Amino acid sequence: MDRLVIEGGHPLVGRVRVSGAKNATLPLMCATLLGSGRSHLRNVPDLRDVRTMGKLLGVLGARVDAKGDELFIDTVGAEGVEAPYDLVKTMRASVVCLGPLVAKRGQARVSLPGGCAIGERPIDQHLKGLSAMGAKIELTGGYVVASAKRLKGADITMDLVTVTGTENLMMAAVLAKGTTTLRNAAREPEVMDLARALNAAGARISGVGTATIVIKGVDEMGPLDHAVMADRIEAGTYMVAAGITRGELTIAEAPLEHLTAVVGKLKEAGLRFQQTPKGVVVSARRAPRPVHVITGPYPGFPTDMQAQIMALMALSTGSSVIQETIFENRLMHTSELRRLGASIEVTGSTAVVKGARRLHGAPVMATDLRASACLVLAALAAEGTTYIGRVYHLDRGYERIDQKLIAAGASIHREPEPKAQG
Repeated sequence: MDRLVIEGGHPLVGRVRVSGAKNATLPLMCATLLGSGRSHLRNVPDLRDVRTMGKLLGVLGARVDAKGDELFIDTVGAEGVEAPYDLVKTMRASVVCLGPLVAKRGQARVSLPGGCAIGERPIDQHLKGLSAMGAKIELTGGYVVASAKRLKGADITMDLVTVTGTENLMMAAVLAKGTTTLRNAAREPEVMDLARALNAAGARISGVGTATIVIKGVDEMGPLDHAVMADRIEAGTYMVAAGITRGELTIAEAPLEHLTAVVGKLKEAGLRFQQTPKGVVVSARRAPRPVHVITGPYPGFPTDMQAQIMALMALSTGSSVIQETIFENRLMHTSELRRLGASIEVTGSTAVVKGARRLHGAPVMATDLRASACLVLAALAAEGTTYIGRVYHLDRGYERIDQKLIAAGASIHREPEPKAQG
């Protein structure tokens, strides 16, 4: 297991390129199960989660070949229906193979999902929707077992907005008989990216980007041929990196159209933005102003950027209030930020952050993917050396983030974590 060693105090200056979006890539990989043929995905990030999903597709009978940032997934003759615990336990997104398997192969046996320890994130809306479409659902031995001769279109209103639930049911409905309407659907850009890829392969999906998605079922689907959208969360993380180090970064491929809420808050904090032919230039020359943030479903402020902006606010000129409304356990990084000198008080799902003049390096430990990014950002601005353990979380969602930051002037190296004494 590795850790990152970061010497803080170096303003970041240079250019970074945003990779393809993890949260778009994983459901797209599962979507290849809907057709029979060789799918081609481009702009695919080289991430631990992507490799894990590739292994899962292999268990399900697909042949997966990676060439640079391209994936070729051949599902001809693939007949597997079980997603085993050993693979699913490390990656919640594995659950989105459930809908395609039931729709295409008539049955699925999928382990209940794992991933980051940021909250319960139940899949009851997935199961409710599949049941409404005629699937027989059983929960046994830690697995979801679903079966249906052919799913049927249904009118489904989800009790809450769920991205993976929307993706799972949308993919299931593609091969269902008749029309399916998903109400209170997620509007995230990754859902839209998935729908674009499915429509190009023969699906009939409309209303994506609104709260009501309509899917007219088709008899068969072709293989996917699609370039994955840029990762808006990675882009937002680099924007904060420029601000927290009082540097200037040119961020190439940043999907600004999907970052309105994030850019709005960062501008409010005093960061400067300039669009150029080479990318968006983000800079800061002084400590950030305090801002108040409430996370929410898209187009609101993304929960996946909450930890990063908290790191920025730890060095602001006043007090900020950050309220997490999506996941109940997504403030666990606050205790680690305090080890670096941040002043944070947490009550329930709300954190009050009193800006400090400086942070100080210390040993810290990542609790989840976005907490890892938060600690990297804080360490970049802290005085002295910070040691960040459990960076395998970071490798799940950021492609070579340490190398990209080093190229922009950061002092980072990766080393094995020392073994505990005693």
